[in-house]
Amino acid sequence: MLYDWLGAHLRTRDGQDGVEFAVWAPSAQAAAVVGDFNGWNRDAHPMHVEHGSGVWRTFVPGVPEGVHYKYAIQARSGAWMPLKADPFGFFSEMRPKTASIVTALPHGNAGRNERRTEMQKREAPICVYEVHLGSWRRVADDGNRFLTYDELADQLLDYVKWMGFTHIELMPVTEHPFDGSWGYQPIGMYAPTSRFGTPQQFRAFVDRAHAQGIGVIADWVAGHFPNDEHGLAYFDGTHLYEHADPRQGWHPDWNTYIFNFGRFEVTDYLISNALFWLNVYDIDALRVDAVASMLYLDYSRKPGEWVPNAFGGRENLEAIDFLKRMNETVYGAVPGAITVAEESTAWPKVSAPTYLGGLGFGYKWNMGWMNDTLHYFSHEPIHRKYHHDELTFSFVYAWDENFVLPLSHDEVVHGKGSILEKMPGDRWQQFANVRLLYSYMYVHPGKKLLFMGDEFAQPREWNHDRGLDWDAAGDPMHRGVQALVRDLNHLYRRYPALHELDHYREGFEWIDHSDMESSVLAFARRARDPQELLIAVCNFTPVVRSGYRIGVPDAVAYEEIFNSDAACYGGSNVGNLGRVEVDTVRFHGRPRSIALTLPPLGAVILRPVFA
Repeated sequence: MLYDWLGAHLRTRDGQDGVEFAVWAPSAQAAAVVGDFNGWNRDAHPMHVEHGSGVWRTFVPGVPEGVHYKYAIQARSGAWMPLKADPFGFFSEMRPKTASIVTALPHGNAGRNERRTEMQKREAPICVYEVHLGSWRRVADDGNRFLTYDELADQLLDYVKWMGFTHIELMPVTEHPFDGSWGYQPIGMYAPTSRFGTPQQFRAFVDRAHAQGIGVIADWVAGHFPNDEHGLAYFDGTHLYEHADPRQGWHPDWNTYIFNFGRFEVTDYLISNALFWLNVYDIDALRVDAVASMLYLDYSRKPGEWVPNAFGGRENLEAIDFLKRMNETVYGAVPGAITVAEESTAWPKVSAPTYLGGLGFGYKWNMGWMNDTLHYFSHEPIHRKYHHDELTFSFVYAWDENFVLPLSHDEVVHGKGSILEKMPGDRWQQFANVRLLYSYMYVHPGKKLLFMGDEFAQPREWNHDRGLDWDAAGDPMHRGVQALVRDLNHLYRRYPALHELDHYREGFEWIDHSDMESSVLAFARRARDPQELLIAVCNFTPVVRSGYRIGVPDAVAYEEIFNSDAACYGGSNVGNLGRVEVDTVRFHGRPRSIALTLPPLGAVILRPVFA
């Protein structure tokens, strides 16, 4: 791997312990390593170039772990560049300082591939808790400081385990200079952020997650990087990592540089980085950020502001090739690992294998489901019958990709309000709508993702500068939503019908999708075992519907195993007293049916009883 021979590595040469430094700067006229071991003097330790590779290298004896360093690089013009942090630096100073720090890398664990393969196979339940480590919780009586990796392992992981999530997804933990970017403008691509501790402490956090049976997904930003002078930008006096043409190398939305996907050294740097997090830190999956911005040359650009590809189209052929090669490499080299695309367009076959013409991702975020569903829930219930198609449309394409249903951080920032604030009606109806939204999400085909705070109906939108409103979680209504999500996680994991055939049409069967007047949906979820069947019925109005009849598959009775209106969740406790007998009344084209009491703004899940 590139990270084994580039960067700063503790070595022994000719019987002397020290550090070997290596940096890629093919257009440099000269290079040197500077640090607190040589007074930051660029004349003290010059580097020599390995001709043909553009790599500058030197061994400095006597340098211990923990020293701070940067590279001094002289451009062809003779000018010295601002001191550069190591592109392969494995540890960085705490911002606003920017030096790299020499550190030994952790070692992998035996048996990790077997664990990954079992918990991340296509048929497995995957319910993800998305977290920004800097704002899940703060220590208010200590200057509003961050929790450390050790404290997060003690508190966050126990909570995730208790809540029943299978995975935790970390918003980018790669080193980044600006807190307000949430990690999405990385500079230290190979360094876990020092905000919460050392690389060794981060690895211990991941190990402790695995010990609790929790998979770890890392957000991975491979499309762009910031223009801070100590970073990758104009690294050796040329556009080394970024595309030289600003129409291809500058992102107008984020004021960042775009990687030059047409340069194999750059794509190798990125693919090596993907393997680095999976192998060195034992990360189980990568969620690739902003894939659409990589796929389209005209992304966020007006006519004349972008360069068509060789065939005159808008598709970024070099980025497409990079994404395919990255996925092929990950799936080929790291058994059990998965990749997830945040891709917001209708690009076909994002999660299909490359040999079938796909991009090769394992999963794709279902942004269409998210947008349509939240838009539907924003309507007053009396108007929802006019928007019934916003619910049913997602089932038209639900099996076109391997989908994850995301209610992510992007939905609760920038004035959008919290999930609770999005809901219409009085306070009771708002909470009932939240409970119904989550229940509908868990019975809909697709893996699940909730952003931190959503699970207890955080009352305000997310602010990265402070912890979640944990005091609110003590309120009975918020605590009820939390209990509901916990039970949904355990229900989802317990019953194969809710996850085993997520990505196959035979795992889903409509009972009735046409009752727009009542704003009710009814459908069945199936597993490979024909008797592993569940029925979900969702009432999207605050009207109690007594004697609501639906046709059902043959059984003696149906047991109500979940009701989002239960009193323990803060509901009104309207339901079916735990069981409904099957009638020989033909309905919905079936010879048998049941008459239900549907709770207001509620969902029920029913399980057949055969004897």
